Amino acid sequence: MTPLRLTGIRACVFDAYGTLFDVNSAAAAESDALGDKWQPLADLWRTKQLQYTWLRGLMGRHADFWQVTGDALDYAMTSLKIADPVLRTRLMESYLRLSSYPEVKGTLERLKAGGMRLAILSNGSPRMLGAATENSRIASLLDAVISVEEVKVFKPHPSVYALATTQFGIEREEICFLSSNAWDAHAAKAFGFHVVWCNRFGQAPERIPELPDGEISTLAALPEILGL
Repeated sequence: MTPLRLTGIRACVFDAYGTLFDVNSAAAAESDALGDKWQPLADLWRTKQLQYTWLRGLMGRHADFWQVTGDALDYAMTSLKIADPVLRTRLMESYLRLSSYPEVKGTLERLKAGGMRLAILSNGSPRMLGAATENSRIASLLDAVISVEEVKVFKPHPSVYALATTQFGIEREEICFLSSNAWDAHAAKAFGFHVVWCNRFGQAPERIPELPDGEISTLAALPEILGL
């Protein structure tokens, strides 16, 4: 198979949760308290978090990602019969300190050194994204941190992806979008970005429009794709 190469890219735009930041790390930080429930909690928390963004978008009942994250956690804890308000508070606070994946900082540094403009485009609220980027020490590498709160609707609504073109004042095809969430990658491609799906978890491909340009397992492969 011919290696993927993208040309004419002026900016790389990254999804945050699951792409740059490990969403499991909040529950993992409380593994002593949760015992063997920490992974089921992490999985259900994330599943309901995403479901609630889609449902709120369809219902026209927006709330910021902090509230959605809390609602999803409440559902997960109730489902797993975990009744501990103090633990809930700690889990939510841990979500502000999510770990970044090991290759993230080095990859962003390499892209930045190559002259690439860099941004996050995320469902996260500004407060959540600010805390995560500072905790991971990548804030200084980013030209912009863009939240869906600017349009009050979650991904995959096209108005979210349009925020990146407005931010940089460039055409859709001059942006390379990165997400580990396949549905997000497909939606960004349908919008008109070049898209590389960072398939960290070896998932099967989705059956929705449109196909991403390529697939990688970690972000470390991105600079070579862009010729940097």
